[in-house]
Amino acid sequence: MRHLRQLLLCLPLLLLAACTSVPEGITPVSHFQLDRYLGKWYEIARLDHSFERGLSDVSAQYRLQADGSVEVVNRGYSAEKGAWKEAVGKALMTGDATQGSLKVSFFGPFYGGYHIAALDEQEYRWSLVVGPSRDYLWILSRERHLPPEIREQLLAKAKQLGFDIGQLIWVGQDRPDA
Repeated sequence: MRHLRQLLLCLPLLLLAACTSVPEGITPVSHFQLDRYLGKWYEIARLDHSFERGLSDVSAQYRLQADGSVEVVNRGYSAEKGAWKEAVGKALMTGDATQGSLKVSFFGPFYGGYHIAALDEQEYRWSLVVGPSRDYLWILSRERHLPPEIREQLLAKAKQLGFDIGQLIWVGQDRPDA
């Protein structure tokens, strides 16, 4: 009975840890440089989730903080509300700092995995980001639009990694930043 009680006490911690893990069969990029990844990224495509549902013109701004964490400001336009929606979070590197794997929190102590599965390692112009499962996928770019050949390359990589690319939402990037 004592062991069962200990297991039940540890279960929430195990579930939280699972939320930051890398999906099986996916390896985050190596030779990652956080300082080069900082700045603004535009969301080109994503798998649908309630926290972004209905948003266009989505972007993320990453800023290094004095304590070594990264401030994350996600922003998108809600046509339904006729207004911009913004969420501010915090990201931390996980494991080796040269591996493209972070954990991000927008809700206090609860973190989700943010794993860079593909990256333009020369210029840091685009990235393919996955969450803790194959239900989370984002294609990001420093520009509002990706060249067709890069878009196809990232779709092929996502498909190879086991994502249902037919479910991707292509995010409109037509509004000026406000």
